[in-house]
Amino acid sequence: MSDSEKAGTTTAGGDLKRKLGLSAVIALGVGTTVGSGIFSSLNEVAGAAGSSLFLVLAFLIGGLVQIPANLCYAELATAFPEDGGQYVYFREAGSRPLAFLCGWISFWATDPPSISIMAIAIANYLAYFVPVGGLALKFIAVALVLVFMLIHLRSVEGGGAFQTFITALKILPFALIIGIGLFFLRGDMLMSAAPMAGAPVGIAALLAGVSATTWSFDGMAAPCYMSGEIKNPKKNIPMGLILTAVVVVVIYVGLTFVSSGMLSVQELASSDAPIALLASKLPEIGSAAGTVTAVMAIVVIIGSLSSCIMFQPRIEYAMAKDGLFFKSFAKVHPKYETPYFSILVQCAVAIVLIFASSLSDLLGYFTLVALLKNFLTFGTIFVLRRKEHYKPLWRMPAGYLMAGIAMFMTGTLIVSTFVWAPVAGLVCAAIAVGTGLPVYHFWDKRNRKNVAGTDTDVK
Repeated sequence: MSDSEKAGTTTAGGDLKRKLGLSAVIALGVGTTVGSGIFSSLNEVAGAAGSSLFLVLAFLIGGLVQIPANLCYAELATAFPEDGGQYVYFREAGSRPLAFLCGWISFWATDPPSISIMAIAIANYLAYFVPVGGLALKFIAVALVLVFMLIHLRSVEGGGAFQTFITALKILPFALIIGIGLFFLRGDMLMSAAPMAGAPVGIAALLAGVSATTWSFDGMAAPCYMSGEIKNPKKNIPMGLILTAVVVVVIYVGLTFVSSGMLSVQELASSDAPIALLASKLPEIGSAAGTVTAVMAIVVIIGSLSSCIMFQPRIEYAMAKDGLFFKSFAKVHPKYETPYFSILVQCAVAIVLIFASSLSDLLGYFTLVALLKNFLTFGTIFVLRRKEHYKPLWRMPAGYLMAGIAMFMTGTLIVSTFVWAPVAGLVCAAIAVGTGLPVYHFWDKRNRKNVAGTDTDVK
């Protein structure tokens, strides 16, 4: 990569323009991270922590230990400010097969399913206001995918502006609940404790709570997949990722603090809808809690859906440019300047999955593979820092220590996920490698033939 490209004066590959600023980086990170997970994870963390104090500390510590992961991504993204995210980092670390598998797994097992699942979730919450079900609900989910596909197909700038707007909008309800709730806190609730039978206690309970928060912080690295479209990457990527972590931690800690001051830890742990339960306790909301929660969920998940449709197709775009995916995925619309074909196909696959929800559930077992991918991404820091061509525009402090912490936190998730579904996880890993490697070798062999043919023509 040339120095001018690293400085952000040209585009990655000369195709996609740098049109996204700092606000879009933060919106992508926050928009992807703060999704439907917080509506369900609060009770899981409460059950694991066993006390109100540990519940709040779990989200605080859980957020702080995610910062090293963001720092790793910031360094990697400024070293290679081009679209593709993890695929690019594995490629530059010297493992093209692993880079290919990263994109292969993303396309078939994680990215389109996430779009379909979120679209269905929004449709389900909309059904709270207009009772629909069955096929009608699925068609609403399809319509949602199509609307946001068109938004991000037509303009990177417009898509970034919408993402910034919807992310700001999704933060407002949380700020409202936190702001009102602070006036109605009860001291006895803040000190409540109700450890579940057989659950860990003391520091072990706190660690269990921290581990349970990890999924709530997943998604903050989303902007790295669009590094080639971010203006002034040296400044905007590190600052954006750090501010994303700050915003998410403030929201989660504020929400859990208010929850702990208004509900006992036992109430939180046993509730299937802890946010709705919290809203019902607020005098200013009270009887409208169900409506408020449904609206919150719709806005929050729309932000995540929009974000995923915006950044996820960039990995296949980057692979296609390297000749490791169908070449049409590298097409950039001459007018809209977006990777339109990659966006179209990913949304099309997501729509198919909407009508095959059981298949979406099955693809959830690829979680273990996705976690291993994240674990190895942080490990590329140890490899790349020893390579001569690795010249990041921004270096994180205590680099190896930060990478080690990120790998440790991801490792704890890998262990817990493996315990949850060991056979399914191993089967999915075998499927990913068994299908991906032959396809990689096919494309790699074809590329070598094309290069050899070009050299022969030149001679």
